Amino acid sequence: MLKKQLRGISSLLSSISLIGVCVGMTSTLLSLRATIEDFGTLVTGFIMSAYFIGYLFGSTRAPKDIRRVGYIRSFGGLAALAAFSVLVQAIWVDPIVWFVMRFITGFAISGIFVIAESWLNTMADNRSRGTLLSVYLVIIYTGLIAGQLILGVADPAGFIGFAIVALLINLSLIPILVSVTVEPTTHENKKVPIKMLFKTVPLGVVNAFIMQACYAMFYGIGPMYASYIGLSVVQITFFMSAFIVGGLLSQAPFGLLSDRIDRRFVITICAGGGAVSAIILSQLGAGNALLIYLAVAVLGAFILPLYSLGMAHTNDYLERDQMVGATGAIIKIGGAGSIIGAPAVAALMQFGAINFFFLLLGGLTAFVGLYSLYRITRRAKAEDQLHSSFAVLAPSQTSDELLTSMAEELPEDEEQQSDDVDGNAVLKR
Repeated sequence: MLKKQLRGISSLLSSISLIGVCVGMTSTLLSLRATIEDFGTLVTGFIMSAYFIGYLFGSTRAPKDIRRVGYIRSFGGLAALAAFSVLVQAIWVDPIVWFVMRFITGFAISGIFVIAESWLNTMADNRSRGTLLSVYLVIIYTGLIAGQLILGVADPAGFIGFAIVALLINLSLIPILVSVTVEPTTHENKKVPIKMLFKTVPLGVVNAFIMQACYAMFYGIGPMYASYIGLSVVQITFFMSAFIVGGLLSQAPFGLLSDRIDRRFVITICAGGGAVSAIILSQLGAGNALLIYLAVAVLGAFILPLYSLGMAHTNDYLERDQMVGATGAIIKIGGAGSIIGAPAVAALMQFGAINFFFLLLGGLTAFVGLYSLYRITRRAKAEDQLHSSFAVLAPSQTSDELLTSMAEELPEDEEQQSDDVDGNAVLKR
């Protein structure tokens, strides 16, 4: 079953892998270039947060456009928009311009990830969801590692790094445009308000908010932190790559484990290990470069799987027709956390509290672990829910019901209601 699912979305995963290269390369590239241009820590933090503001808006607005024009066209348009925003940043080096362009990049990447994650969640059941999401994230992390390595040979002060990112974004269009893409069987999906989601799966909401804040802190300010403690540009690329390699190696094992035991136990283990690793890192300086690489790899191994574990845990307690709406809600929640993460730690560093970078990250991660333990005492483990299998469909503009619950409601004058033969209301346009 899992092999069939993976074959069905192979072209989508190929495109996403290239997007992963670009995402990983861009955040480090901009952080280093901002340091070279002497933007200042706080200004850089706000620039980096613009990506997540755009990400939040994209998760709200982009799904409506996806419903209107279909998956494939939306992917192409969003990829082109992302390439445009990266090239503008290379041409016009200015904090305000960069803030706006990072917002646009976040908006575009959010829409692309909404397409991918909605697809994956609706195709999985509780027995395979953790594994399938782990494979998806392993592919992204592989791209992130490649992005860091490419950056190691591209001068952040020049134009080439930005051009490589734009070229790779355009290349990501090829697999999904020239291949027959598999879409899940369409269902009538329900909107999932964040308030309702918090009542149903509070751990999923807390995990998404806090861990995305931590990821924003590390990806946005991590390169600046590494520079401040004395690491060179090449060492910074190893620093960032080690974090992602750790997550890459641990993603599948933790995902498989979470499909066999209560996912909340796995979340607790990952959060606890991440907190300890962060505390150790707060005590290391540039003179211990190899030890730093090892510790940051362990940190990545523990905290990077937490997003997919939390997403899988959330969907364990939902019906199939709620999963797409829940994906959009989780992305919004995570986006809100990301907006806060980078500026918060940047403000601490601006006022000289450099060591608080990893201490804050460790404290937030520890809270997730403790809250997961608390939720174990409040609710039983989710039982398997047998969902219908997906069907292989050719992509079309009419097969867009998967994002219905994430789009804004149509104006009342565009909707009419009539009764079906059973007396139930059906929607007609």
